Amino acid sequence: MRAYYSEGGLRKWVSEKWVDIGAPKKNGKYQPCGRSKGSKRKYPKCVPLAKATRMSKGQKASAVKRKRAAGNPGGKPKNVKTFV
Repeated sequence: MRAYYSEGGLRKWVSEKWVDIGAPKKNGKYQPCGRSKGSKRKYPKCVPLAKATRMSKGQKASAVKRKRAAGNPGGKPKNVKTFV
């Protein structure tokens, strides 16, 4: 995430379609970001769809692995950088 955004840039960033790269569908598409209460899915690693399509298979696996290793010790989800 960049350190600052212009007024219009932040709105665009928030309104982007966010997907979970940790739970791809079999047809190559992605599930929407997040998970429902009581879901058995692992921690979602959410990125904008445009970024997800540009990432390599290894980059996605690395980001998901680091997100799940960080865990969720409290009520608030832990943010993990997409690229190291």
